Amino acid sequence: MVYPYATLSDETEVVHSEMKPDGRVKVYIEKSVYNGFHHATCYLPDYTWEGIVGFSDTEMAYLKEFVENNAHLIIEFAKAGGFENASNF
Repeated sequence: MVYPYATLSDETEVVHSEMKPDGRVKVYIEKSVYNGFHHATCYLPDYTWEGIVGFSDTEMAYLKEFVENNAHLIIEFAKAGGFENASNF
């Protein structure tokens, strides 16, 4: 299952998976561009990045900081089954 997390000011979408049995959460980032999509994947809690396509070094620096600053929330939402379920406390 994939849950929406945020839409950034440049329309970049950030979504995440449920918490996997091994404790990892997949964070997928995608931005629509004129010829397709830029995308990148980060696995939390170890911040392993892969599949980076199209994002500049400057954009990736921002996205890495964004994920690091939001990792605690993303992990909690992943445990709860997304923001919708987490907000029903």
